[in-house]
Amino acid sequence: MKIFQVFMTAFKLGCTSFGGPIAHLSYFHDEYVTKKKWISAHAYADLVALCQFLPGPASSQVGMAIGLSRAGILGAIASWIGFTLPSAFILIMFGLGLSYFDVSHHKHWLHGLKVVAVAVVAQAILGMGKKLCPDKERLTIAAITSVILLFFSSAFLQILILILSGFIGIYFLQSKEEFPHDSIHKGKKTIGFIFLSLFFAFLFLLPLLRTVVSSHEVQYFDSFYRAGALVFGGGHVVLPLLQAEVVPTGWVSTDLFLAGYGLSNVIPGPLFAFSSFLGAVSSVSPNGWTGGILCLVAAFLPSFLLIVGALPFWEGLRKSQKIRKAMLGINASVVGILLAAFYNPVWTSAVFSPKDFALVIVGFLLLEFWKLPSWLVVIASVAISIVIYI
Repeated sequence: MKIFQVFMTAFKLGCTSFGGPIAHLSYFHDEYVTKKKWISAHAYADLVALCQFLPGPASSQVGMAIGLSRAGILGAIASWIGFTLPSAFILIMFGLGLSYFDVSHHKHWLHGLKVVAVAVVAQAILGMGKKLCPDKERLTIAAITSVILLFFSSAFLQILILILSGFIGIYFLQSKEEFPHDSIHKGKKTIGFIFLSLFFAFLFLLPLLRTVVSSHEVQYFDSFYRAGALVFGGGHVVLPLLQAEVVPTGWVSTDLFLAGYGLSNVIPGPLFAFSSFLGAVSSVSPNGWTGGILCLVAAFLPSFLLIVGALPFWEGLRKSQKIRKAMLGINASVVGILLAAFYNPVWTSAVFSPKDFALVIVGFLLLEFWKLPSWLVVIASVAISIVIYI
């Protein structure tokens, strides 16, 4: 019964939570803390703090953790399925629909999706920059990260920069943030150790398996698992990692990639569900549904293993000053990764004319200053693009 309650509550949130991860956390607080009282306000804030430390989609991990405390591991799974199902279904259906049509015949509104993605990412960078780079030291980390990745872009280089930024944070940055404390069901440390071991086992063994097994399914799972395992800062940061995996390999064209990313900002639910669209439209996928579900599970599996594995150890981890300082550096570097991705591929693949630039300005104005929801801005931008690009 509790598992069904967890699923239905998460499903309702998956159908109504527009606006990205920060907005999702507000919806979650209203539902889980205020209305249902499944968790206290302090315990909820504690979970949010933990999920900011971990790679992966923070809002989805918070939902999994609440499902875990409510109904065990099956509750965590039910929470993830409920929250992710609506957006994944829409994105797979959208991808399958595009697969039956020549993208060039729909270039006006598809281009509108790509252009409005520029405004959405710009707003995300600005918002994260204000929060994560409030001083000159962290601004410098972000700027250096961006410059390096603009000249030498690769997924492994991003990982190296994140690690180095963590060490810089330990030795040169100061953390004054105190996390609230309250009790929450965390599970046994033995179970946590098993799940953390599985996380690292998949991370290191999948690339080896990929080299010895000639299978597109293994390649998919490795690429999307690695992207989900190495993303700090939320859904928008997964964009450059996924782009590096699927576009240069020829699995997904740049047009389809940005069209799907634009749509994922219209619909409710986690931005990581974008992985289901990429699996559905991949040129080497034997079946759209199979590819979509496989990539979706691979992208979210790391966050599931991490949240179940980390909760039993969080009490000690949250007290470590070095961990807090490392995260300051890592989060600043995340802003730099976003900034580099903003130029390539987001800007370079969408803005070609004064009309494009004008649409970006209007979209950014509506998002940042008029505070309109992103789904409404995307719909309006697509409608405008159909008119101005004819």
